[in-house]
Amino acid sequence: MRFAGQVALVTGASGGIGKAIVAVLRAEGATVATTDRAGSDFDGDLMDAAFCDALPVRVADAHGRLDILCNNAGIITRGQITEATDDDLRRSLAINVEAPFRLCRAAIPIMAAQGGGTIVNTASCWGVHPGPNHPVYIMTKAAVASLTQCLGRDHAHQGIRVNAVCPNEVDTPMLRTGFTTRGLNPDTAIADLDASVPLGRIAQPEDIADVVAFLCSDAARYMCGALVEVNGGKPVT
Repeated sequence: MRFAGQVALVTGASGGIGKAIVAVLRAEGATVATTDRAGSDFDGDLMDAAFCDALPVRVADAHGRLDILCNNAGIITRGQITEATDDDLRRSLAINVEAPFRLCRAAIPIMAAQGGGTIVNTASCWGVHPGPNHPVYIMTKAAVASLTQCLGRDHAHQGIRVNAVCPNEVDTPMLRTGFTTRGLNPDTAIADLDASVPLGRIAQPEDIADVVAFLCSDAARYMCGALVEVNGGKPVT
């Protein structure tokens, strides 16, 4: 029970990785507050600045403290820059960058006042090693990676550890929907991806959630500003 007595906030909690993060934190004793577009403890829109600014305080008020923040919510915009719309850019920046920024900004004073805490951001291998034809997505995840490194350094002295998990492909509904949208059979497409991974398969959500839980735990007590790639040995190509 690594997280007994601790309170966590997980964004994007209804997605594949988000559900797995919530499950592992709860199984290890944490009280987990969730947010997503619907069906969560704190329903709201991460594009709403006021919602993001207030959310960590609402969680702390409801549960007495806030020990863990997992900025997991994110969207993927595919295609070259010449295909990207203004709305693609606006939504990607708001959800992938501005929301984590605001949530970190609001959570850090709460954590500092109680003597510390942990923040784990979901970045991407693609934000560390850019790949082709995803410039909007990649630049937002690169921003998350950079924010993680900055905050990891700036707030370590307050007992607040900020790190990021950086997955490559993960078998989630979002990935499968992307294949369907492009007219591909998701099972066939994932089988093709599996063959490209040295470990023999792309990640399952639990593979990522277990690393998030490690970063939240005392076992990672000396990690600050780390970008932990979880890729099965597959480089970004």
